[in-house]
Amino acid sequence: MTVKDIFTFKSEQTKMLHLAWIAFFISFFTWFNMAPLASTMIETTGWLTGDHLAALAIVNVALTIPARIIVGKLLDRYGPRRVYSGLLIAMAIPTFAFAFGNSFMQLLISRLLLSSIGASFVVGIRMVSEWFPPKSVGMAEGIYGGWGNFGSAAGAILLPWFALTMFGGDNGWRYAIAFTGLACLIYGVIFYILARDTPEGKVYEKPKNIAALEVSTWKDMALLILWTVPLYVALALVAWRLHDTGMVSDTILYVSYSLCLMFCIYQVYNILKVNVPILKKGVPEDDRYKFKNVAALNSTYFANFGAELAIISMLPMFFQIMFSLSPAQAGLIASSFAFINLIARPLGGYLSDRMNSRRNTMLVYMFGISLGLVGMGMIDSSWPLVLAVVMTVVTSMFIQGAEGATFAVIPFVKKRLTGQIAGMSGAYGNVGATVYLVLYTLVTPQQFFFILAGGAFLSFLCCYFWLEEPKGSFADEYELSSVDIEEKERKSTIA
Repeated sequence: MTVKDIFTFKSEQTKMLHLAWIAFFISFFTWFNMAPLASTMIETTGWLTGDHLAALAIVNVALTIPARIIVGKLLDRYGPRRVYSGLLIAMAIPTFAFAFGNSFMQLLISRLLLSSIGASFVVGIRMVSEWFPPKSVGMAEGIYGGWGNFGSAAGAILLPWFALTMFGGDNGWRYAIAFTGLACLIYGVIFYILARDTPEGKVYEKPKNIAALEVSTWKDMALLILWTVPLYVALALVAWRLHDTGMVSDTILYVSYSLCLMFCIYQVYNILKVNVPILKKGVPEDDRYKFKNVAALNSTYFANFGAELAIISMLPMFFQIMFSLSPAQAGLIASSFAFINLIARPLGGYLSDRMNSRRNTMLVYMFGISLGLVGMGMIDSSWPLVLAVVMTVVTSMFIQGAEGATFAVIPFVKKRLTGQIAGMSGAYGNVGATVYLVLYTLVTPQQFFFILAGGAFLSFLCCYFWLEEPKGSFADEYELSSVDIEEKERKSTIA
């Protein structure tokens, strides 16, 4: 895939790529519609406080973790077209509820529900992998993720202008947020009409059961259970943070803990229900995959996307205090971290396509993140501001490039399970953000960067020992197992 191919609109696969990243762009434009308008909301309502906004920011990522798991399952069963359009249309409802909410509880509940839109990312990963061959899927996934992710930066730029200039008045912020919901609603319909799950003549491969991820060995089933538990621990951590800010009562906290425990037990039950019969029957040799590859990719997204969300949350204040800048100056410098997404993530996918080893590309990126974050941890007021900005940009290139490299590998782990694997790895990105943001409240900014560097290096070790070079990752077509071929023939016969 070349840069010229990206703008060849007569190509059907290029059209699908643009449809996908625009859907992701609108999702992030909507998901992060509150932060740019936070101060305006406090000034115009008269009843919202800074503590309220902090609580709303916490719940803004809460349901993203389970939603990415659930959406990954639905995606593998029903396909990107129906799932993406359905998610966008459904998320318009809590967006409108938040825009016109007149009590903190209404805002809290609608924001909690709206956090599910963060699962949108998973859908496009599977869709792009269906339309692009192995040898060029990395760059395509990088464009999808990088250009789509820019929706959050676009919101930060455009929504305050919408609120103050286009709409104006005390309710300007409400109409600006409602505008993002309208964009979701309209584009959800457009996507349903124009998008296609696969190229003509290609069968959409589906797992036998979407209740839980299929595995190949008893050991892998134990590992899957082990890696499932932290997802619900992170949700409990969100509940604890809300309680710690005084926004929820002891009763709600313990109910939340109980729900997390119940859902965790239920998910473990589903893992056993799905996989025990499969493992007793035996998995054909050519249909097996190793869960340790999924675990390695979980760790990379924990370390890179988790770090990105955490750094974006604290970077403006860090520069403002460290270099005595105005809020506007600090915000402009910090925004460079998000702007890099436009090129860094596609570059990560491109390099994964062009280098002889996707595994080595991943290792280089994770090690580069470690060094970059150590460098950021050494920034103090004696540094020239320009050098501090350069260090930030270089570190951002590695972090977001690693995200592109991560999802350049995921489609090759097990093709028909791509949605569920992407969902789990994506959820670990939010787990990382949750853990890191809690740690940030306990340490200095410099110590925080060193903690992030330690997480990235730990992920580097996980990839070094667990991640294997994907088979057929530079071929013209994805490899099919005997089970996939049998299912394809069955569907062809039915058709």
